[in-house]
Amino acid sequence: MKLICFDCDSTLSSIEGIDELARLRGPGAFASVEAMTREAMDGRIPMENIFGLRLAAVRPGREEASEVGRLYVAHVEPTAKATIDALRVTGWTPVIVSAGFRQVIRPLAAFLGIDRIEAVDLHFSADGSYAGFDTEFPATRTGGKKEILAGLRREWGAGRVVMVGDGVSDLEAAPAADLFIGFGGYVARERVKRGAGAFVTSLSAIVDLVEGL
Repeated sequence: MKLICFDCDSTLSSIEGIDELARLRGPGAFASVEAMTREAMDGRIPMENIFGLRLAAVRPGREEASEVGRLYVAHVEPTAKATIDALRVTGWTPVIVSAGFRQVIRPLAAFLGIDRIEAVDLHFSADGSYAGFDTEFPATRTGGKKEILAGLRREWGAGRVVMVGDGVSDLEAAPAADLFIGFGGYVARERVKRGAGAFVTSLSAIVDLVEGL
């Protein structure tokens, strides 16, 4: 078993889901949330410091989650589907590992043919309004993706695990992976570039990088 784990936002798709959810709430909410997202992805503030604050500002309901889910597909990385298809042929099982939201990511996962999504669950009331989120999910805190990768390796008995992502939260997972590939197709973060075992600006480059692992 070989697992290749992809971050979602600014990796499999050009958008940041939480930022797009905030955009639906108006320019003030968008500016505030976008700034917090950037700070966390650059590693300047811990993820746990801003995760709940962003959601409290946005309070996304089921309808907004569906709307942004469609945006993920509309803005998919151009080579993502062909890359994942090629990786699957050579024995890799793709997984999405994200600090985004499972319900929002599902349409993109379905488009890419990825069955397993490790992401934060949103909770909705009966009328579809926002009712909170899974505060215990590891990706809501610093180092959480490392925990997720270690758990996936144990669960699947994986002999090889690769992580691909653009942010510092993805880089934090490197000790639990056999290879961390930094992605800079949308945002090239110097800290991620320095710490990555390899760095690419197109997902298509991954196929050759993992050959022989």
